[in-house]
Amino acid sequence: MREYLLTLLIAAAITYLVIPVVRKWAIGAKAVAKVRERDIHNAETPRWGGLGMWFGLAGTLLIVSELNLVGKSFTRELTGVFLAATFIVILGMLDDRFELDAITKLAGQSLAAGILLIFGIQILWIPINGIVILPSNIGQFLTVLVVVVTINAVNFVDGLDGLAAGIVAISAASLFGFAYLLAVENGFPRAGAPSLVSAIMIGICFGFLPHNLYPARIFMGDSGSMLLGLMLAASSVTLSSQVDVNAAFSESLIPALLPILLPFMVLAIPFLDFALAVIRRVRAGRSPFAPDKKHIHHKLMELGNSQQRTTLVLYLWTAMLAIPAMASAFLPIWQAVLIGLALFLLSIFINKSKFDLTTKRVKVDFDDRRR
Repeated sequence: MREYLLTLLIAAAITYLVIPVVRKWAIGAKAVAKVRERDIHNAETPRWGGLGMWFGLAGTLLIVSELNLVGKSFTRELTGVFLAATFIVILGMLDDRFELDAITKLAGQSLAAGILLIFGIQILWIPINGIVILPSNIGQFLTVLVVVVTINAVNFVDGLDGLAAGIVAISAASLFGFAYLLAVENGFPRAGAPSLVSAIMIGICFGFLPHNLYPARIFMGDSGSMLLGLMLAASSVTLSSQVDVNAAFSESLIPALLPILLPFMVLAIPFLDFALAVIRRVRAGRSPFAPDKKHIHHKLMELGNSQQRTTLVLYLWTAMLAIPAMASAFLPIWQAVLIGLALFLLSIFINKSKFDLTTKRVKVDFDDRRR
């Protein structure tokens, strides 16, 4: 655990230190987010935050490769994750600068998923009436689908300062907790690509957040949201393929399907937002990827919430689903449910309160939403 904590801190430090440099590069290259009618920010803001995250990823992998435990995680699968991440960051940087069309981005995301497949990262089985070993072509198709949907789910939720990075950090922490506790509980090797990638994700999100919290000095852009989505998908798919299926059905471990369902649980809010946006736009006769101002965070702000309060509520909603989903594999279900209920009640309290992250004061005002 100490080596994973060190990995997290290294990723956070590198990302935090390199972001100001990347910000200058983005301004010089005119990779900036202009103010549009559907946007919430009111000033041009540089993008390319994903490039800073990539430096955090690459630098951390270079440094921790010699550690005793974490060094054992450097496998063929990890090489595939890094190469796919590099490709998706380049694609995202081009989009941040030139605003690529949706078809080009979708093709690029599929190619990134293809890189993962080349390096052996794919869904091998699903738990339906026991274990069903998937034909190679079906497993490959499902893998590409999971990667593309996860990338776009993270991209769709990236609409407020600090929102996407915080949600991904919570999601990655849940994935890491599941992977690590699974290894401890069942005597599996504690060194693995899922745990390492998740720890690095937490670190780069923590390193990026100080620059991205309201008022943001830089946006992660598509380079960042697509990178984080790819890493989340790759981590979960790799985890599912490394689980000992027989152990997963033992009495000590509850759901064999949790490795596959966990990423959908921890990203339930982005996935829901993504699904509702697609349905809403298709019904209106528009492209599923056409932007609008009707996302979940927009709805919360229409109720009178500030950016900070909306972001915090969505953090809690993510944790409300992610933490109990992870904990249910190791704790009695009623305890996991209580954790989720406590987080939900806290989100309700904050949503009904005057919560100011800048002054750190809370003033309860239950009439706020009536105005």
